[in-house]
Amino acid sequence: MTNAQSAETLERRTHVVTPQSIENRLVTLSKEVDSSHKFLEEAEMSYHKTKTEFELAMAKARISFGDTKMRVQDIQDQALVINADYYRALNSSEATVKAARANATRIRTQVDIARSIGTSVRASLEI
Repeated sequence: MTNAQSAETLERRTHVVTPQSIENRLVTLSKEVDSSHKFLEEAEMSYHKTKTEFELAMAKARISFGDTKMRVQDIQDQALVINADYYRALNSSEATVKAARANATRIRTQVDIARSIGTSVRASLEI
């Protein structure tokens, strides 16, 4: 172990958790919750707009084949190829929403941990 690693390990061990540091962390997390919620709302709105555009484009493409003698699956495949850009945008929007939801869950977990640590710190100060 190098001197830098030893100092870092020692610093972690000697870090004192105070009610004030917990409160500061909760305030920071509160701001993160607000920010992530806003981002999630925007991502979901974008996803639904993109999904609507994709579905309408697919419907137009399928209709454009008219009475063409093709299997239903072939028509679906052709429509998807025609609308590949919409499909990519839809998948990208969906991935953004999933990432935003995961981030919101991560922040909620951190809030729960900070609250738990705060309770422990207060209880140990009362002893």
